[in-house]
Amino acid sequence: MRALVMHAFGEPPVLEDVPEPELPADGAIVEVRATGLCRSDWHGWIGHDASIALPHVPGHEFAGVVAAVGPEVRGIRPGDRVTAPFCCGCGACEPCRLGHTQICERDYQPGFTGWGSFAERVLVPVADLNCVPLPDGLAFEAAAALGCRFMTAFAAVGERGGVRAGDWLAVHGCGGVGLSAVMLGRALGARVIAVDVAPGPLARAAELGAEQTLDGTREDAAAAIRELTRGGAHVSIDAIGSAATAAASVRSLRRRGRHVQVGLLAGDEREPRIPMAELIGRELEIAGVHGMPVRGYPALLRLVASGSVDPARLIGRRIGLEDAGAALAAMDRPAEGITVIGL
Repeated sequence: MRALVMHAFGEPPVLEDVPEPELPADGAIVEVRATGLCRSDWHGWIGHDASIALPHVPGHEFAGVVAAVGPEVRGIRPGDRVTAPFCCGCGACEPCRLGHTQICERDYQPGFTGWGSFAERVLVPVADLNCVPLPDGLAFEAAAALGCRFMTAFAAVGERGGVRAGDWLAVHGCGGVGLSAVMLGRALGARVIAVDVAPGPLARAAELGAEQTLDGTREDAAAAIRELTRGGAHVSIDAIGSAATAAASVRSLRRRGRHVQVGLLAGDEREPRIPMAELIGRELEIAGVHGMPVRGYPALLRLVASGSVDPARLIGRRIGLEDAGAALAAMDRPAEGITVIGL
């Protein structure tokens, strides 16, 4: 099968023929029809993720058709239209038994701990748990756009952020996950403020429901948010991942507000300084998000089916697998919306 293969970190990946994935007794092989290109893929390509062993095939936001299943699989059949979370659960460890498959102790992640979806076919382990059937009316591209960014934003805004109608939600960084958070916050009735350093993403945030947009290069975003909201946001999300945006998100909050960290921090910023005096003095909360548990998909798919959100609106660019290497290398620059690779 064809796949985009990394042979060295930071060097262009190569489109080549590779062996088919091995099918375990409890697994499924999915024929990839669409897959998203995410900044997390860029982090892995650069070498920021120690779980990646070379040679490697990236890609973790995918949708497609089941090509084969192992003999122990009961609920999934060849021909089924499916997606899967980027953080697949084992179903047996304590977090999985409690429903928190996104923090599984065995931590299988297509595109990181295993070969991913920048290929014609990809393995989904423990298929009865991790394969998520797709509604007939949801296109493969839109399902791929649900991938790690939209589903992670769903967990960040809802379960971890606890956003309610009428709350002020601040979103720092308007890439794929940030724009997803804007759309989801608006659908839940929040008043959304979007922060970025480029005009294009800010314009997209306004189109998707942001009530206010702030250019972080021109003003102190945290101070502006506190003034606009008369005290600060109820929930603030760092959707890009840097020491500066994490600190700005915390400082954006009102008393007893909640900061949600979604963006990955790398290099010298892996352990940023947090304004602990503000955390204590204003009784703030900090929550991390590592994706969404597989049990969250029914609620997310119902929200999409209702028409309240449309993940396809996030798609800014469509490319083929042959163009994915160059697009991956360009992920360190601002982009408007999600890039989807069609196969």
